[in-house]
Amino acid sequence: MSFTPVVIERLEEGTAAYLAGRCDALSSDRASLAGIRARAPRPEEHIVLADVISKAPYGPGVMNNDTRWVEIVRWAVFAMIDAEELGLSSANVDQPSVDDDPDVERFLGRTDGFGPMLGLDADWAQRIVKQVGNYEESFNRNLKPLGIERGLNRLWKNGGILYAPALR
Repeated sequence: MSFTPVVIERLEEGTAAYLAGRCDALSSDRASLAGIRARAPRPEEHIVLADVISKAPYGPGVMNNDTRWVEIVRWAVFAMIDAEELGLSSANVDQPSVDDDPDVERFLGRTDGFGPMLGLDADWAQRIVKQVGNYEESFNRNLKPLGIERGLNRLWKNGGILYAPALR
């Protein structure tokens, strides 16, 4: 493939150039491209290609001068991933556990007391999942409508690379 690059410093300027027809394609992460397509005057005329030409992990950002908050945000994301792996969702996380799985009991804050190590109460992870869902629920609600498939963002046991440390 041959192409002539149009180098533009800021994403907003690149987006404007692409939507104005100054360039035929735009390269960025898939979430950004899906968002640009959704804002285009005729979204159906734009395609986010399935080919991934680079990888870059994305996650929540916080100010670096509050280490406690960094840990809480990090473990909140881990809790959403862990919940998906454990089969916990916003629909069932507050139902009584029937199999007494020690990982589920620990997640729900019934054993081991991981929350207090973060300065949180025992059922912090359960409340996160009840309010926003597990990782899959959040992905399906926020990214799937933009046409983004999970790809490598699937759990490790489902062919992706997503995993979280145990809440211990």
